[in-house]
Amino acid sequence: MKTAVISGGNGGLGRALAAALEAKGWHCVLMDVNIDGLDPGETRTPVQVDLTDAAALRQAAAKVITARPSIDMVIYNAGVSQIGPFAGTDEASHRRVFEINYFAAVGMARAFLSAVRQCGGTHLAISSVAGFAPLHNRTAYAASKHALEGFFGSLRSEEAPFGVRTLIAAPSFVATNIGNDKRSGDGIMRPGAAADGVDYMLPDDAAAVILRGVEKGREFIPVGRVARLASWMMRASPRFYQWAMRRNISGQH
Repeated sequence: MKTAVISGGNGGLGRALAAALEAKGWHCVLMDVNIDGLDPGETRTPVQVDLTDAAALRQAAAKVITARPSIDMVIYNAGVSQIGPFAGTDEASHRRVFEINYFAAVGMARAFLSAVRQCGGTHLAISSVAGFAPLHNRTAYAASKHALEGFFGSLRSEEAPFGVRTLIAAPSFVATNIGNDKRSGDGIMRPGAAADGVDYMLPDDAAAVILRGVEKGREFIPVGRVARLASWMMRASPRFYQWAMRRNISGQH
């Protein structure tokens, strides 16, 4: 039985990815700071860990590697969003977004690097439209996702000689927490809760698109109509993308 390790495994997209993989005969290790509602079973192992705690992450990863016969895929799905103008946020919150969205993924990749190499497995980074294009009122979030794509896009060539695939999926707006848009005073909130999104996808639909891309070995997987359109617009006319984004996200005309 192949094993997939999924960070942010208790979120909407994490659960959807796990369910789809389990249906295909995979065992999923779901890592999250909160594992309430995740029941262990033959195809599922919940692991409670704060991914921003480097020592705890290394310890948790070592236990997973020891317990499973192989680590065939690591899915870097954990993340938070931050909504609000840059002028209204502080440095600490900016760094917090990076700790969760970027540095936790880097630490996880380091922890599982050798195990993934041993079976010629797959690194799958869950980025965002904001990972390749600007997004209004999301400076820290977009910056962290740009960094994520830069890291995994560069890691790809280093790991290819070991038979390892490094893929990036970029969903647009996935409705994982609609109606649960509670945020801290610094604007940080769970992903998929923003009320200003466009053309939301359901988590199960997004997971299906992502895993089809994985099966086809696509290095970059735009997920959803908005993501596909944004990818095309950024290549064809970044200026037009900026205009369309401001019009649809910020209401500026």
